[in-house]
Amino acid sequence: QVQLVESGGGLVQAGGSLRLSCAASGLTFSWHAMGWFRRTPGKDREFVGAIPWGVGGSTHYADSVKGRFAISRDNAKNTVYLEMNSLKPEDTAVYYCAAQWTTAQGTILMDPRRYNYWGQGTQVTVSS
Repeated sequence: QVQLVESGGGLVQAGGSLRLSCAASGLTFSWHAMGWFRRTPGKDREFVGAIPWGVGGSTHYADSVKGRFAISRDNAKNTVYLEMNSLKPEDTAVYYCAAQWTTAQGTILMDPRRYNYWGQGTQVTVSS
């Protein structure tokens, strides 16, 4: 049974930082592309960033977070991270991680419909 468990959310002032973690189990983590998405009430899931597995690819970010957020993965710990800096009130959302096995190394998935596995989400609130 695949499980993705996010942690690290909370309340932070604008300009602050948070690091989200997503621990995966029940899958071969090192062969899965990973993504971070967020959702605010009344809106669809929004792509935040993604990281492929293997070599030949690099992280990719939404324009709204580029330069402020960074994704990394630790295959030994089956964990993907989202480092969030210079947070803004508009970053307030529930953040979800997602996993998807891909045949090709280096594949970045930005469409949430491409992911089969999702975590339960963690709330991030940025106060002004």
